[in-house]
Amino acid sequence: MSGRFDGKVAVVTGSGRAGGLGEGIARRLAAEGAAVVISDIGAQADAATPGSMIGSSAEMDAIAASLPKASTFPCDVRDPDQVRALARHAADTHGSLDIWVNNAGIGYIMKPMMEVSADEWRAVIDVNLTGAWYGLQAAAEIMIAQGKGGRVVNIASQAAKSGFMHAQAYTASKHGLVGLVRSASIELGAHGITVNNVCPNHVTTGLGKWQNEHFAEVQGISVDEYLANMAARIPMGRPGMPEDTAAAVAFLCSDEAIYITGESMNVSGGEEPH
Repeated sequence: MSGRFDGKVAVVTGSGRAGGLGEGIARRLAAEGAAVVISDIGAQADAATPGSMIGSSAEMDAIAASLPKASTFPCDVRDPDQVRALARHAADTHGSLDIWVNNAGIGYIMKPMMEVSADEWRAVIDVNLTGAWYGLQAAAEIMIAQGKGGRVVNIASQAAKSGFMHAQAYTASKHGLVGLVRSASIELGAHGITVNNVCPNHVTTGLGKWQNEHFAEVQGISVDEYLANMAARIPMGRPGMPEDTAAAVAFLCSDEAIYITGESMNVSGGEEPH
């Protein structure tokens, strides 16, 4: 790997689960020289954040210990004060804040529309959309003060472009990210800060495994059949991998992408063409 992020400092939210998408992104940025802040909620806070679906403090510490330049900072992205503290931690601990990746998300509250409670709806929107807004605002505040530009990337989804059953809140939250970057990029361009989304199709992490099992059960087929059907509709013949999304994030955070902002980049093997 090149050292194209030497001297850069990156925050990746939702990066505390071993084998998760956030960990993959953090490892790619670290491999190219960035100091990385590994951040996740750390422990269950309420019914919307079950221990089986979040990055624990122990997992965060283990991931950070395996990287050359890293620290950890627990953060519930639903709390703007915690998000601002995370941004300050990056700048104070590592000397600057250059890259912010909004990866934290809830993709495990999925059920028929008429069964979704108000609390469940709010939890998904609060993490996936409002949490990204808090991150963007906190990162931009420091980046503007530094006066050297910066990169903000949201991990959206194929669901930012298309609708899916049992995913009303999730799809709405991810569609919202498209509007967020389109507007934020207009205001932040003058400061040299780019704002973009990466929109992967299905990635079988721990969360992805749960989704496979859930939708296979809904459709009355085996997980193997569900995965075979998924691969058959993807032109490149396979679901996404964490490395695919991480590579797209690294590109958008690099100098090669200095003139790309306000975009929502598909990383779907051709499954999502618009």
